[in-house]
Amino acid sequence: MNDSRTSTTSAATCSCCGALIASRDRPGTGDALCERCFLEPLAAERSTCSDLNAGFAEALAEALDLREHETGLHSRRVACHTVVLAKRFFPHDERRLAQIYWGALLHDIGKIGVPDRILLKNGPLDDDEWTVMRRHPDDGHHLVSRLAGMEEAAEIVRCHEEHFDGTGYPRGLRGEAIPLGARLFAVIDALDAMTSDRPYRKGLSFEVAKAEILRMSVRQFDPVAVRLFLDEEPELRRMVEMKCSEAVPG
Repeated sequence: MNDSRTSTTSAATCSCCGALIASRDRPGTGDALCERCFLEPLAAERSTCSDLNAGFAEALAEALDLREHETGLHSRRVACHTVVLAKRFFPHDERRLAQIYWGALLHDIGKIGVPDRILLKNGPLDDDEWTVMRRHPDDGHHLVSRLAGMEEAAEIVRCHEEHFDGTGYPRGLRGEAIPLGARLFAVIDALDAMTSDRPYRKGLSFEVAKAEILRMSVRQFDPVAVRLFLDEEPELRRMVEMKCSEAVPG
């Protein structure tokens, strides 16, 4: 099976901010948008003037992405697309959707406490380094739980590394003991990780990532979340396409 992403590209300009992008051919989708402009209104739907911590949370997530040398908008991307799945459960519950958004956005905030020599290490972590890394969900929960009105979001942060079969961390939770938002997030985060370029490999195609998600259903992923992933496949394919639209050289 071919693991590389293949598509026809052409130069385009974002109709919102004017940025140059490499637009994949998507007939009938309207004006071209860069990923940042595409995600901006989706994120705004989850924020209102009453969300006193909204701007602070967005800034924290973007700062962590920069520290980890993430390309693109990883935290906002996975948060917006976790909400795509969550809307299947809570189509009219804006408070619940906001909690899931913030939990997904801030999922890795605990990595603030992980030293650069571990967080940015190119090779595999040794046992001592993994001990440090595995503290980040609890550290993140400690931080987010101190933000007023983000109690449910904090639980998603704590549980985002748990696996459906109980083999995850930090508490080895199993099945529905894992918050629903964290179970939905796990599928989206895996999709984004597999389809993103890394220093040691090119991003995988959507089809290869989809096959792996299906293979790990019931083990790493909640089968209900996997079914929703399949239901929302067109939207999630678009997510991957937009992320992979590289800037056009000047």
